[in-house]
Amino acid sequence: MVKHPEKQLVHGFSKLSRSEKLTWLKNQYGLSKEILDVLDTHLHRDPGLQEIYGDLSENTVSNFYLPMGLSPNFLINGDLLTLPMVVEESSVVAAASHAAKFWAAHGGFHARVSGSSKVGQVHFTWNGDPSELQRIFEVNREELLKSIKPLTRRMEQRGGGIRSMEIRPTHSALPGHYQLFATFLTANAMGANFINSVLEELGAQLKQIMEKSSAQAEFGLLMSILSNYTPESLVQCYAEAPVEVFERVDPGLSGLEFAQKFKQAVDIAHHDPYRAVTHNKGIFNGMDALVLATGNDFRAVEACGHAYASRTGTYQGLSRAEVSEGVFRLSLEVPLAVGTVGGLTGVHPVAAASLEILGNPSAEGLMQVIAAAGLATNFSAIRALVTSGIQQGHMRMHLGNILRQLQASGEESASAARYFAGRGISHAEVASYLETLRQQNPQE
Repeated sequence: MVKHPEKQLVHGFSKLSRSEKLTWLKNQYGLSKEILDVLDTHLHRDPGLQEIYGDLSENTVSNFYLPMGLSPNFLINGDLLTLPMVVEESSVVAAASHAAKFWAAHGGFHARVSGSSKVGQVHFTWNGDPSELQRIFEVNREELLKSIKPLTRRMEQRGGGIRSMEIRPTHSALPGHYQLFATFLTANAMGANFINSVLEELGAQLKQIMEKSSAQAEFGLLMSILSNYTPESLVQCYAEAPVEVFERVDPGLSGLEFAQKFKQAVDIAHHDPYRAVTHNKGIFNGMDALVLATGNDFRAVEACGHAYASRTGTYQGLSRAEVSEGVFRLSLEVPLAVGTVGGLTGVHPVAAASLEILGNPSAEGLMQVIAAAGLATNFSAIRALVTSGIQQGHMRMHLGNILRQLQASGEESASAARYFAGRGISHAEVASYLETLRQQNPQE
């Protein structure tokens, strides 16, 4: 790495124009014209759309493109859907599509939402009698609810709003720390901004109430923020079929043997955290791709899912497999907080197109589709693991990326695809093949 001793802290960077930011970047790090041209070529040709994309983040100088693929044949609760998926790994879309087609022929995916409430917290300190704190809260509960009416009125008209609130100790390890724990329904919105606005108003009102009370104790407001852990906003999804449907999955296994081997793999993820992390990553491969495509927050979805996987005190796989009386069943239960209105879904034109492709579902409908996507990629991953192995299919899908990295021509790529059709694939082997091919056919 080249060192630049002249580098200095920059002040007011966000106020610089894009051109000024790039000039600073060039001077500070000695970037070449070729690199700066890459940033230019990835701007959208439509100035209006580029303005939208630029405003989505801070200090924007270019766009980072990811492909949006389609995964067809998803039969979910009897409805045949095509899923838009944004992901940089082609094998994810292929895996989802393969599983979707398989299960569409055997009853499809079945999903339901068992809850959609979300959580917010106002954290504070109180060094007085806990029972006095509770008494003051109960006396002033209606006043607190009245104070947030201007913020909740429109959400209530859509069937949402605040559903409950209570005072709780935060943790035994934090004496004197409490929280106003509130639950919300946010209709078809993810609702983060709504919840945070309500919580901040509740915090301010609670502070005033406590300071006006006659209690001989000190109240200290710490923070007001939603929680991305939503264990009561749950979706369940499953697929099941007689074990006979697996008779042709692997030539060396009967349908029952495949189902039992599959179950063993899922059971390992239930008990072994090392396996569980990779197992759940395979679930989020499908879920994240759809969450991204619809303009939702994949970071919040992942954080919540991983917390839920740890709810027993041990990190576990999120899916379960059963084989009983000749029937195989694969199921998934995961908390999700997503929206189909507001936020990025209402701004990003491709997110809007994705929702249109899905038939403009409600938030609960989208939860079910996301869960099905996760179960599909989970099924494909474990199917590969217990039969041919994960690398064969993964590297075959990755061959195109390797060929692009090695700057293979169209003819060379076609020749490589034929050569590696029945062989193992690695970067070194592809490079060696291209070298041999080029020696045999030198450029004029």
